[in-house]
Amino acid sequence: MNALFSRLSAAAERRSTAGLYRSDLVLDGLDLASNDYLGLSAHPLVRSAAIEEIERSSTSASASRLVTGTTHVHHRLEAALAERLRHPACVTFSSGYLANIAAVTALAGPDTLIISDAHNHASLIDACRLAKAPTRIVAHNDLEAVEAALAGRQQPEALVVVESVYSVFGDTADLPCLLDLCVRYDALLLVDEAHGIGVTGAETAVGMGAAAAVSEFRDRLVVTATLSKALGSQGGAVLGAGLVRDAVVNTARTFIFDTGLSPAMAAAARAALDLITAERVASMKAARSQLAAVLHVPVPAGAVLSVPMPSPESGVRARELLCEEGILVGCFRPPSVPDGITRLRLTARAGLSPGELAYACERIRAITEICAAESAA
Repeated sequence: MNALFSRLSAAAERRSTAGLYRSDLVLDGLDLASNDYLGLSAHPLVRSAAIEEIERSSTSASASRLVTGTTHVHHRLEAALAERLRHPACVTFSSGYLANIAAVTALAGPDTLIISDAHNHASLIDACRLAKAPTRIVAHNDLEAVEAALAGRQQPEALVVVESVYSVFGDTADLPCLLDLCVRYDALLLVDEAHGIGVTGAETAVGMGAAAAVSEFRDRLVVTATLSKALGSQGGAVLGAGLVRDAVVNTARTFIFDTGLSPAMAAAARAALDLITAERVASMKAARSQLAAVLHVPVPAGAVLSVPMPSPESGVRARELLCEEGILVGCFRPPSVPDGITRLRLTARAGLSPGELAYACERIRAITEICAAESAA
């Protein structure tokens, strides 16, 4: 075995010993693991929209957006997203990961200080690295730390990067206060709405995310979103001023050099956008409250519930036992969790029947207790 493969083999053995080995299994069962929060990925209208677009055009954009990869369905989706999420302009990508990289790298230059929350998603962390701008990591949801970084910066520009709803703990950023800081210290706020779309929003913009509810200082706001969670499709988007869209289209490598979002997925996302209703959001929230009560965890602001487990092994064991009983949950383990604590990750979903939800609650409670006791023995 050559030296490189020897290193990979040793690393795989260490992961296995530590209970951190991962594999991409095909799973089937009652879904409390995916990010399909509103159950729209299998909705007949969403599926029909994708099928009709394939029959009308093709399965692929076939080229980057600046060659022949832009279609009318891309522009229709972008116009709809901009209107519903309350921004002047929008541009879409083949994934939310690429959208985050595009937004940060297009906005941050050598004279920009990036201020990034410690719990930001890996795509935002990678985006900050690729931007090659000076970056300050601040403690999670610490407004004082954000203000100190803004006030003490040497750079003329600043970009504050947060998530509206965080994917591990399910807590939220204080967007009004962050925007106020950005106004006072002449900065821009970038908000990742991946886990906010379809889940949060004002009464006048139900399910359109936390940023859509912010009425003041919107000129200081840029939003990124994914189409692959509550919208039941695939892809991502950057929303903001026309200047933001122009900068992304002209400078972001993940836009210029990537094959465009599949027209079928763009059509599916456009159809799903019209299916985000107050009733569907309420159904998700009811499931969220019931799961939180049974598992004795706080009701999160988003759809993600985290159940701490005593060790990686106990978390994996609980997930496997639940899978055997036809219940799918996720398991967050180091290094994917910001605080090193293993958690079962459950996602509340709209459309679960009372019987499905009651069965899931009872079995999750029982099995987590068994696995925690085994770990302590």
